[in-house]
Amino acid sequence: MDIFMEGDFNVTGNTSYNTEQERQEGSKRLNHSDPLDMFVGMELLLRFKPLFLPLYCLVVVVAGVGNSFLLACILSDKKLHNATNFFIGNLAAGDLLMCLSCVPLTVSYAFDSRGWAFGKHLCHLVPLLQCATVFASVLSLTAIAVDRYIVVAHPIRRRISAWGCGAVALGVWLLSLALAAPPSLYTHYLDLRPNGINLVVCEEIWPHSGNLRLLYSCFILIASYMIPLLSVSVSYCAITVSLKRYSVPGEPSNSQQRWSQRRRRTFCLLVASVLAFALCWLPLQVLNLLLDLDPDFHIIGKRHINVLQVCCHLVAMSSACYNPFIYASLHSKVRMHLKGYLCPCRSRQKGMEERASSSGRVAIRRVKTFPGWPVVFRGREGRSDNSYTLPPQGPVVYAAGVI
Repeated sequence: MDIFMEGDFNVTGNTSYNTEQERQEGSKRLNHSDPLDMFVGMELLLRFKPLFLPLYCLVVVVAGVGNSFLLACILSDKKLHNATNFFIGNLAAGDLLMCLSCVPLTVSYAFDSRGWAFGKHLCHLVPLLQCATVFASVLSLTAIAVDRYIVVAHPIRRRISAWGCGAVALGVWLLSLALAAPPSLYTHYLDLRPNGINLVVCEEIWPHSGNLRLLYSCFILIASYMIPLLSVSVSYCAITVSLKRYSVPGEPSNSQQRWSQRRRRTFCLLVASVLAFALCWLPLQVLNLLLDLDPDFHIIGKRHINVLQVCCHLVAMSSACYNPFIYASLHSKVRMHLKGYLCPCRSRQKGMEERASSSGRVAIRRVKTFPGWPVVFRGREGRSDNSYTLPPQGPVVYAAGVI
């Protein structure tokens, strides 16, 4: 969601007006009662520009590299092609789109004294994309939680197919675009340069009647924050109950221990992702609601509102950086891919050693010398391809084959 919606932060521009008439005209077009109110907090914000710009660049670089790497791992490794990883990839795609397309333009608008410098079409597109990516992230986290609950609580049930995952992802993005449409519809592109003011404004201007902006903010808070977090919390609580209910009494076997550790690792991964998203977006959600409830800035002073908005926006955008690290720290296959990218020679040598050791295993093949009976073959993992038994009579030859 675009933070540059309300109050002082609506305009960053040249404070020198030629005449009092031009000042009043610009004020009316920008929905301000006092034309100088819009510049009260800009001086303090520009003092922190050397601090904020490197932090934003760091967020864009880390989120771009991390989410690109996560997407590459999921797409390149067939062992990672399952429903949960598909939804995680959808989440990474949304974060990547937000960081590479929305954040640079929004930050440039915040700190450029000339205002919006990217044209009328992007003025309407950027708020739509930024809000839609937030909805897509929330809905993807919800889909991941529901998928994990189905896997744990109903392990025998058939998993969702690739076509089903694609349909869910398409539905997530279509619903996200629909929910994000109102801010784009009420965004106005105002070029004040013909009036002698070196300023181009791209802002949401909502009708005053009916408090539509306040209603939409409450809807955003409920739909993109409270309901998804509630559904995810309920889902993960149900997963915890299911894990305790289905625990096997007695001394578990090695395979049971590995499976239990894998489930716990996946569960911790998903909970960490949800907590990171919730904590990062909470300050901005609360601040936007306060601005809609208090448009005259009685609660938060006009001098400090700009800095607070940028701080909350920076924390919210940083949520796109955490998922790749959370996922890589708890998933061995992703760590293996990371080592392969960082140390390709060592990874290639290790892979050759593993293939050589696996190819040196001796498998016992039971070869029949009489027709009409299938051969029982045990492969590398000891699985029997056919469960037939040999007849009581007839010679049997055991041959050792190297596979």
